[in-house]
Amino acid sequence: MDRENTGQLMRYATWAAVSVALVLVITKAIAWWMSGSVAMLGSLSDSFLDMASSVVTLFAVKAALIPADDDHRFGHGKAEALAGLFQAAVMVVLSVLLAVEAVEHFLNPKAYQAPDYVIGVSLLAVVLSFGLVIFQSYVVKKSGSIAIAGDQLHYTGDLLLNIGVIASAIAAGYGYIYADAIFAALITFYILHGAWDVAIPAIDMLMDKEMGMADEERIIAIVAAVPNVLGMHHLKTRASGRDLFIQMHIEVDGNITVREGHSIAEQVELALSSQYPQAEILIHIDPPSSAEN
Repeated sequence: MDRENTGQLMRYATWAAVSVALVLVITKAIAWWMSGSVAMLGSLSDSFLDMASSVVTLFAVKAALIPADDDHRFGHGKAEALAGLFQAAVMVVLSVLLAVEAVEHFLNPKAYQAPDYVIGVSLLAVVLSFGLVIFQSYVVKKSGSIAIAGDQLHYTGDLLLNIGVIASAIAAGYGYIYADAIFAALITFYILHGAWDVAIPAIDMLMDKEMGMADEERIIAIVAAVPNVLGMHHLKTRASGRDLFIQMHIEVDGNITVREGHSIAEQVELALSSQYPQAEILIHIDPPSSAEN
């Protein structure tokens, strides 16, 4: 799929996430107001987080899809990583507030009302979240977007969180007054875990972390297979949104012409582009004697 189509898919995914989150925030707010369930409050908090994050993701994806310009020669892809850090920060704040509420309900347990309504809203949330996650998974597979992958993690969590709320409502119906606080505490830990999973890839991207050993070995193998390449060194890789940047020095016979050396570099670039079509590749040509150990 070409860049224009993947970009359009990314836009659809962000608008779908915002729409689903808005519906869930409204219905869960009504359910919490009617029931007083702290587990539902936790689920509402998570959905509010999802909506805020999805709005930020929408603008981040819009910015990331802007082509490179005179002021941003490497594009705007790192806007996705900034959105990921925002998502993680909000998750930490909400998890702390929810933990305080969970402790309060554990020390002073209260039976809540309208458990059937809580269950109904949670089932709606499971259905909507499941459909959104399937679509987001497809978009992430096609685009590799870190911002949408972070959003996908939130809504995957919603599936588990809402199942927890349903279990809490059922337990409350049987008189287990501590179930609400226990499930709220579990939701808190899940949100904190999710914050970690969102923050680390975003930080890696902002810090220009290498693509990884497997990809580096693959790149070395591709370059080594190109005829007349005698060696390579100074391989560097990094990611910016859905764009990759690969640069290296290749070693060629020092007695060939500049045109011949350039032709070899073009063959290397073509071989790499067939495996990494989203990558910008920079190749410097050296004679073997200039290779550094």
